[in-house]
Amino acid sequence: MKALIVDDEKHVREGIKILADWEQNGILEIYEAGNGEEAIQLIKAVRPEIIFSDMKMPKVDGTQLLEWIKENQPDSKTIVVTGYDDYHYMRKAIHFGSSDYLLKPIEPEILNQTLEKAVNEWKKEEEDRKRKETSSLLINEMKPVYLDRKLTQLMNSDSIQDELYKEFEWLQPSRSYILALVRVEGKTIEAFKGDRDLTYFSILNVINEILMEYKCGIGFRYLSKKGQIIIIFWDKFEQIESLLIRMYRTLKNVMDISCPIALGKPIDSSTKLIDSYHHARKVLSRRNILIESESRVFLSGIQSTPMVKDLMSYAASIELAVKSGEMGAFEEVIHQIEQDITEKNYLSTRQLLHLENEYMVISNKWFKYYKIPLKVSEEMEERIDLFFDSSGTFKLEAYKTRIKREIAIFLKKVKKSTLHKNKSIIKDIEKYVQENFDRDVKLQEISEHFYISREYISRKFKQEFNENISDYIVRIRMDKAKSLLKNSQLKIYEIANMIGYQDDKYFRKVFKKVEGITPNEYRAEYEN
Repeated sequence: MKALIVDDEKHVREGIKILADWEQNGILEIYEAGNGEEAIQLIKAVRPEIIFSDMKMPKVDGTQLLEWIKENQPDSKTIVVTGYDDYHYMRKAIHFGSSDYLLKPIEPEILNQTLEKAVNEWKKEEEDRKRKETSSLLINEMKPVYLDRKLTQLMNSDSIQDELYKEFEWLQPSRSYILALVRVEGKTIEAFKGDRDLTYFSILNVINEILMEYKCGIGFRYLSKKGQIIIIFWDKFEQIESLLIRMYRTLKNVMDISCPIALGKPIDSSTKLIDSYHHARKVLSRRNILIESESRVFLSGIQSTPMVKDLMSYAASIELAVKSGEMGAFEEVIHQIEQDITEKNYLSTRQLLHLENEYMVISNKWFKYYKIPLKVSEEMEERIDLFFDSSGTFKLEAYKTRIKREIAIFLKKVKKSTLHKNKSIIKDIEKYVQENFDRDVKLQEISEHFYISREYISRKFKQEFNENISDYIVRIRMDKAKSLLKNSQLKIYEIANMIGYQDDKYFRKVFKKVEGITPNEYRAEYEN
C-alpha cells in the first residue's frame, strides 16, 4: 500500500512520517506534497490508497483537493489534518467523503488509531470491489444478470457500441426516453428473508410483466448502486404515471412491500440516459419521508425544500450533554433537534443521510476524545433503511430509540473509563467554592466551568457533603467571619464585605440565624 501526506508545512509532513506505524499497517511507500496542485500530480502517478491532507494550503487548497479526489480517485481513503477546530472544515470533509480528521498538534496514539481505521476500511472496500469483479465474470452465464450488466453498461457509457443497437431493437440513437428509479430498501429485502437476488427477481417480474403488456419499456437491476432498479420507457409516455402507480400497488398488494418510485426528466438521445437517472435520483432523495401515502410514486418536478439545521449547530449543547454524563441532558438536545427538523413536517432521505453522516462524525469525535473504540459496520443507507415500515413511512420514534440506545451505551463506557475522574470532580468543585466563597458563585457558573450539568452537581454535592452548595458557602463564610471577629480592629461592615456581603445588615441577620447570636455578641464573648 501507498500513502501520501499533503501539507504546506514540512515539519508537519515529517511529524506524520515519523509518528505513524506504516509497516504495521502494510504501507511501504510514503509520498509528500507541499500543496494540492503537487498532490494531484502525485495521485495521478502513484494512486495512493491513503491520503493525509491539510485544509489551508496555497494554490489548490484542501477543499478543492478533496473535491478532485472524490471525482477522480474515489477509492482512496482521505484523512483531513487541520490546526483549526472548526466545524466548517469538518462539514467540507463530510461533503467530499473524508474518512476521518486529525487536529494539530497530532497525538501519536490518535494518528495511529485513525490510520489503522482508514486502512481497514480500504481493505474491506477493496475486498468488496474484488468480489464484484469476480462476480461480473459469471454474468455471461446468467441471463437475467447478463441483462442487468448490459443495461448498467449502457447507463454508464458516454458512447454506445453498435452491438447494443443490434441486441436491443428498442434502442435508437435519436429516440426519446424517460427513466424511472425504483428504490429497494432494507425492509423489502427482509421480507424475502435477506435473499437479495430473490428480492430483485420478484420485483422485476412484476415490473416487466406490466411493461411487456404495453410494450413500452424495460426494467433492470442497476448494478452500479445498491438498492436500485431502473425502468427505461421509450413509448406510452402519457401513461407512465398510471403504470408506475399500478406497479407500486401490485408490489404492495401481492408482496406487502413498499418500493418508492421516482420519475426522471425526458431526454432526446440514448446517450443521455444517465441525465434522466440523476434527475429521478434527486426527486427520490427529496421526497418527504414523514408523511403516510397510499402510493409512493414521485413525479419529475423538483420543488424547493425547507432547510434542516446541521447537527454541528448543536455542538455546544451536545458537548455539555456529553460531559454531564447524564442521559437526561441528551433527552433535551434530542427533543430540540427533533422539533427543529420536523418543524415544517418535512424530512427527506437526503437530509436524513446528511444528519446521519454528521451524527457519525460527532460520535467519532467523542469516542476518540474518550479513547473508546467506535465500530459501525453498516453503511449510512443501510442504517436508515431499517426504520422504514412495510408502507414506506419513516418511523422517527424508532430511529430516535436507536440513537438513544447508542448514546446510553456510549455514556456507560465513558462512566466506566472515567470512574476515578468522576469521584474526584466533586472535590474539585468543593475547592473551587472554597477559593471563591467571597463572591456570589452561581450554580450555572460552576456548571460551565466544569462542563457538568447543574442537576448533576447539585445532586452529587449533596450526596458527598450532606448539604447543598449555597448552605456550604454560607457555612464557609460564617467560619471566616468568626475568625475575623476575633480581630477587634475590623469593623462589622468591613468583615461583611470581606466575606462577600455588601449589606452588613443582611450579614448580621444571616450570622444570627446560623450562630444564634449577633456578630457583636460573638465578639464580646470571645474578648471575655
